[in-house]
Amino acid sequence: MAYLPRLKQEYNERVIAALKEEFGYNNVMQVPKLQKIVISRGVGAAVSDKKLVDYAVDELTKISGQKAVATLSKKDVATFKLRKGMPIGAKVTLRGERMYEFLDRLVTSALPRVRDFGGIKANGFDGRGNYNLGVTEQIIFPEIDIDKVNKIAGFDITFVTSANTDQEAKSLLAELGLPFKKN
Repeated sequence: MAYLPRLKQEYNERVIAALKEEFGYNNVMQVPKLQKIVISRGVGAAVSDKKLVDYAVDELTKISGQKAVATLSKKDVATFKLRKGMPIGAKVTLRGERMYEFLDRLVTSALPRVRDFGGIKANGFDGRGNYNLGVTEQIIFPEIDIDKVNKIAGFDITFVTSANTDQEAKSLLAELGLPFKKN
């Protein structure tokens, strides 16, 4: 039998039934699902030092388990000495099994390592069922060796779901284990 990530199995066995009951879906296909997770990091100082983008790509590759790519600037900005096409950040898009594995590591090992953690804010939804989460330090992930980090930096994690409303997306992500703050 093929390998099935723990969270994907939990989604199939428990989350679908819970969401069907909560929102009264008639069909399994109506239940929202997680489509992709995008991890991105902007490196503003990369205008003067090109190696910073390489460090960012390496760290995102270690964190996600998939090769990250450098993002390029889309236009010239003279005040920042930025030219079109210069590498200015890094990103990685996770789908399928790697997406569920990353989410599992995020919920079980990375977020509990955040200092004074009381849950994640529930106001990061965009109105279309997607959620954005900002992480302030990359060292909360066990894959990152603190001794080899040249600069502590944060990054953004975007959860793209097939939900139509923010309430459906929040219920989906909460069922998958994201610890939202209680109001």
